[in-house]
Amino acid sequence: MNAHAPAPGVHTTCPYCGVGCGVVATPFGAGGATIAGDKSHPANFGRLCSKGAALGETLGLETRLLHPMVDGARATWDAALERIAGGLRRTMERHGPDAVAFYLSGQLLTEDYYVANKLMKGFIGSANVDTNSRLCMASSVAAHKRAFGSDTVPGCYEDLDEADLVVLVGSNAAWCHPVLYQRMVRVREQRGARMVTIDVRGTATTENADLALTIKPGMDGVLFCGLLVHLADGGFIDHAFAGAHAEGFEAALAAARRIAPDLAAVAKKCGAASADIAALFALWAATNRVATLYSQGVNQSWQGTDKVSAIINCHLATGRIGIPGAGPFSLTGQPNAMGGREVGGLANQLAAHMGFSPAEIDRVGRFWGAPRMAQHEGLKAVAMFEAIARGGIKAVWIMATNPAVSLPRADEMRAALTSLDFLVISDNVRSTDTIGARPHVLLPAAAWGEKDGTVTNSERRISRQRAFAPPAGEAKPDWWAVSEVAKRMNFGAAFDYAGPAAIFREHAALSAFENNGARDFDLGGLAGLSDADYDALAPLQWPAPVGGAGGTKRMFADGRFFTPSGRARFLAIDEPVLAEPPDADFPFLLNTGRVRDQWHTMTRTGLSPKLASHVPDPFVEVNPDDASKLGLADDGFARVSTAHGNVVLRVNIAAAQRPGRIFVPIHWNDETAGRARVGALVHPITDPHSGQPDSKTVPAALAPVCFAAHGFVLARARVPLPGDTVFAWTAIEGGYAARFATNEPFAALFETFAARSGAAEQASYNDPARGIFRTALILHEKLDAVLFFGRGGVVPPWSGLAEAWRLGRLDGTARRFLLAGGSASAGFDASPTICACFGVKSRAILAAIADGARSTEAVGARLNAGTSCGSCLPELRRMIAARTRDKAPAVLPA
Repeated sequence: MNAHAPAPGVHTTCPYCGVGCGVVATPFGAGGATIAGDKSHPANFGRLCSKGAALGETLGLETRLLHPMVDGARATWDAALERIAGGLRRTMERHGPDAVAFYLSGQLLTEDYYVANKLMKGFIGSANVDTNSRLCMASSVAAHKRAFGSDTVPGCYEDLDEADLVVLVGSNAAWCHPVLYQRMVRVREQRGARMVTIDVRGTATTENADLALTIKPGMDGVLFCGLLVHLADGGFIDHAFAGAHAEGFEAALAAARRIAPDLAAVAKKCGAASADIAALFALWAATNRVATLYSQGVNQSWQGTDKVSAIINCHLATGRIGIPGAGPFSLTGQPNAMGGREVGGLANQLAAHMGFSPAEIDRVGRFWGAPRMAQHEGLKAVAMFEAIARGGIKAVWIMATNPAVSLPRADEMRAALTSLDFLVISDNVRSTDTIGARPHVLLPAAAWGEKDGTVTNSERRISRQRAFAPPAGEAKPDWWAVSEVAKRMNFGAAFDYAGPAAIFREHAALSAFENNGARDFDLGGLAGLSDADYDALAPLQWPAPVGGAGGTKRMFADGRFFTPSGRARFLAIDEPVLAEPPDADFPFLLNTGRVRDQWHTMTRTGLSPKLASHVPDPFVEVNPDDASKLGLADDGFARVSTAHGNVVLRVNIAAAQRPGRIFVPIHWNDETAGRARVGALVHPITDPHSGQPDSKTVPAALAPVCFAAHGFVLARARVPLPGDTVFAWTAIEGGYAARFATNEPFAALFETFAARSGAAEQASYNDPARGIFRTALILHEKLDAVLFFGRGGVVPPWSGLAEAWRLGRLDGTARRFLLAGGSASAGFDASPTICACFGVKSRAILAAIADGARSTEAVGARLNAGTSCGSCLPELRRMIAARTRDKAPAVLPA
């Protein structure tokens, strides 16, 4: 190729959340690519969030697994595949098929999911196939099936454009789904739509709402039962719709009356002002086009299914479903959680939205030509890993996920993995907390940018994920690895796929097999796609049956549902209560969640300097009154303990957090931090219908923690810091940085890096009397590591050394400033990054505000901050408001 001719852009799909944004990747050699939003994609019309925009920073090979490993040693693919086939076969022969399990991921493509599910449920003969999607959207699935008879999302993103009222429940969409959130904000600004938030704490989303209801944890069901009672008593029920197209209304209403008989009872149980609740009820009742969007704050609960049912009940009662601008809508957490649901990637599903009735087992078995069909549901995620710990499951294949971090009681789950007779892990990185369980076989999987297949987003939209780079090293697609194992288990005829297009055709054909409109999921119109048609497939929403291959925007507009009666079901929910109330030993309620610029366990986002700078450390968010009572200081440390484990985190004191409640982010783990594995704190209680863990209301205790010394380190690679040290690695250009607090001596930390740097030149400044130690290790005239350590003194921020760290060769000027912790350039801006999309730092923003930019639009016009994904806009508004209140000149950070 002519080096001066730009490579053509490849239209693909973002690998992060369930919004499913279109991306155009333009390769520029050496495995890199320029990333831009796809303006033609109907999910995002060219917009990307900070994570999507930074994808180009995550494409390197530094952390990649590049070849198979067997028993810790490099192996050929053939040897690895033979070992897997033999291990699975022996387990089946000795212990039966239910001693085998697959644990999959919403990061897999639909084609990967389909082949893995087919092998387990049709050929190994067990339904022990579950996925990390169980942790994020299973309660929504269970509620859909109870109400609609199928796992069907009724609406589409266009409903956000047409809604007159958007209600966000348990969703910090401004941070977790920013592209969709900014779409809602634009509609609000252009059409005057109203926005209401319902949450247990203040967030970037609640700040901008017309009405922000802060309620007690677990009480969402009470609120929507109260709404149903209000709708009934106020004459807002659509009896024509409810009578003709639904059943069970009277029982559901009777249950709602027992739970929420009047406004006063709702206010008391929810801990919110009666006037605010009344305002919500009046607004919801009076607005025909109302969209109720919910996310993990609803789903991740031991009563999550009931919470979703309470929301659906209100939409069914008013007929506000299947019509433009109205309906319940689940904001999905992963890029292909829905694709996994389509193929049967959950243990309580068989395939293609079919379950385990005798007729469905027979139908799928005939289609697959399967010799050993699973006859009953398998174990859901938490139950599956508990069975591993008990020894009931002997062999597990984990693909594209990190359960040793993300599952409840994560420490016990990691230990359970080490007890397996046979453990296989497919991943594209060579080290995670889960891989630390020492798998017998480790397979290198193709990563985003190398994978070819489809994903389905939150609105049922199937999009192509296309490769724009060759697989790194010896990496292979997951569907290929599973198919090759199947061949070695003598199932070759059923797994002889030429490529992902052939798998998709079979998947589509199964969805249409003996369907005739009886099942919601139908891709019959796509079952005959040629390879070329598959390659060119444009985004579309299912169902896409024969004669309707263009897809379907909304479901249930005709009032027909997929229950035996053809009517939707109202559900009478149970009294909302906490699974475990706080007590004297654990007086706080722990809430877990995400931060703006990180994703899951940071195996991808943790590589991006742009994404690292906004929230560099794991933290516990605490109300000011609680902090004062406990003696906690902002940016100090606290031990967060539950009955299952403890972590030590930096303290973030925030008035947005209510007394008695604390919030911690989920992302950090032993690969990226010390003593910050939050999954270890979460209790194993799950929703009885969905199996989804209760991750939002865990009783916890807080206590201050003091350390003898503090400091920072810059290094070219991440390494664990020794002993009693708390730290968190942050990606920076050319390496990593970490702030730390420790009770270890300076020498212990120094040896960690000196041993790695070999014959490096050492520059030091030590003042033992003051407890100050500073060392730089210089290799080939370039910084290899820097360690600043101080006892009781103020340690300068590491960002002051960022300029010297980037230099290919340290000159005399840079060396003079080095151990002072400063920059040789007076104009160098080492302040925190606020806008990750454009790398705009707080110092530049404060300067613009001081110079008269007193609106987000004005700041955006000068600096571009807030003009892309918009997730930094709440922070910009706070900075502008603070400057407006303060008449003194703006103080710019150094």
